Amino acid sequence: MLHIEHLHVNIGDKEVLRDINLHINEGETHVLLGPNGSGKTTLLMTIMGFSTYTITKGTITFKGEDVTRMHSNERAKRGMGMLFQRPPTISGLKLGKMLSAISKTKQENIPELAKTVHMDRFLERDINKGFSGGEIKRSEVLQLMIQNPDFIMLDEPESGVDLENISLIGTNIGALLEKDKHLAKRKKCGLVITHTGYILDYLDADKGHVMCEGQIRCHGNPREILKDIKQRGYRECMECRNQ
Repeated sequence: MLHIEHLHVNIGDKEVLRDINLHINEGETHVLLGPNGSGKTTLLMTIMGFSTYTITKGTITFKGEDVTRMHSNERAKRGMGMLFQRPPTISGLKLGKMLSAISKTKQENIPELAKTVHMDRFLERDINKGFSGGEIKRSEVLQLMIQNPDFIMLDEPESGVDLENISLIGTNIGALLEKDKHLAKRKKCGLVITHTGYILDYLDADKGHVMCEGQIRCHGNPREILKDIKQRGYRECMECRNQ
């Protein structure tokens, strides 16, 4: 589904990502861990094609097609979707109107889908205006449910969310990633940034990666990696060059 080869990325004149190699197969969910400022969000934004992030070397291939120089809207049309850590407030645009614009399903399904994440009362409100942290994340999940992408990126979906909302968000993200199906029958895949690991209770991730100082330093079982980080911190990961 996604193949990243020798990717180098700059923000302005500063190199933020160096020699990133990442391969996510159809049906897999990968977890990306790392200290603040290590480049995790930059990687997701680069994959999604935001112009602030300049690719200086390397390639991004999605579904067998080179998307390295494609704009964000072209990548979205091909099946990429993203839940942002800090999405913007959009005054003057109702949530329901935006959902209708991106919908791949019949319009009458929108209110029903909104009910599953307790957002049916928010369809006539400006996007994220006056929303709590949990409401913003539920709005983001609803947008992904309507968009129904094949590859889903999640930037700290549990950040700023209470336990009740984590359960609701995690359950619906799990459904989006087809976690109710056997691995061999799953078509959708995902890449998830997490600091706490709470979201793993709902996603049953397949592989984990640790990013430090703009490089992916190690790979393995996500729960084992998270356990080691909780016990020892990122010091050993900073020293490890194991690719």
